[in-house]
Amino acid sequence: MSGRLRVAYLLTQDRGGPVDVTVRLAATLIESGLADVRVFGPAPARGAGLLAGHHEEISVPRKGDVVAGRRTRGVVRAWRPDVVHAQDRRAGLVSTGLRSSAVVHTYHGVPDDVGEPWFRGIPGATPPSAYTRAVLTADALVARTVHRTIVPAPAMGRFLADRLRVPAKRLAQIDNCVATTDVRLPSGPVRHLAFVGLLVARKGVLDLLTALAMPGVMPADGRLSVIGDGPQREAAERLAGQPALAGKVEFLGFRDDVPDLLLACDALVLPSSMEQQPLVVAEAMAAGKPVVATDTGGVADMVGASGYLSQPGDVPGLADRLRTLFANPDPAGTGQELATRARARFTPEACARKHLELYEELLA
Repeated sequence: MSGRLRVAYLLTQDRGGPVDVTVRLAATLIESGLADVRVFGPAPARGAGLLAGHHEEISVPRKGDVVAGRRTRGVVRAWRPDVVHAQDRRAGLVSTGLRSSAVVHTYHGVPDDVGEPWFRGIPGATPPSAYTRAVLTADALVARTVHRTIVPAPAMGRFLADRLRVPAKRLAQIDNCVATTDVRLPSGPVRHLAFVGLLVARKGVLDLLTALAMPGVMPADGRLSVIGDGPQREAAERLAGQPALAGKVEFLGFRDDVPDLLLACDALVLPSSMEQQPLVVAEAMAAGKPVVATDTGGVADMVGASGYLSQPGDVPGLADRLRTLFANPDPAGTGQELATRARARFTPEACARKHLELYEELLA
């Protein structure tokens, strides 16, 4: 290898956690001048301007689109990268044909119907569908084919090694990164909650609204902002119309200004049934916001003892955690502890440095 490292990031979607991570990582490397970077994929819904001059649009609309996959590999090869880093599941499948470069794939999460008990290998846990098990088999094949698979959460690394039998030497753990933001601690008791995510079953928005409507949970002056959209929106709006929540819940839909919206709230709540290392939790931590979440994937590792954690699907437990949060007269201390943790682990600079170290190790 001569000259600067050439890194190609490969995406097949325009929004979501993998896209946000890729944009921040690529932009940080571009700004550092330590690597030549190009992102191949659809135009990102958020942060596209950060990639100006370093983005080439490609489209792989379906997993089985052989022609689009072959065309994409040709476009990437023509740029002659030293490293190809695939950042979503479909991109991982495409990248397995790019053996002329060091190939890395970040495994951002399991399919939606993988439950936390089955993920953790608890005996008697309900397994996912046959289709999902086929997807996981393909994931394992990709992880055995590329040079390294990155997992943001240690729990996901254990899953790939123990359940999918991926050799441990092919795995690397690197935290996700979020944009550096101001710290705006709660100025008094928490009264303004934010939920950020797709309105799908896995994210638990219906559990959240059910918990908030339980007696003694939502304060008279409390409110919730729901940031995101999806197939459960209609059902969520019906639950928000209950007398206990009437006029206290606003639905903002998909937004590209999530960091600003988080700064304006007092705390984040994310009652998912399954996560890995959710970006929105890291974003809320960086902003100094207390976090109510479920003990799933790597969430407990992220928030430590400063988080308000319940078990996935445990609505009464979630309600109890929310009551405790609302009753805390000085949540700013919790917010400061989380902000300090976020700045030690989730900055784009730390993420970029660890990725560069991995790329150089592979090329050596």
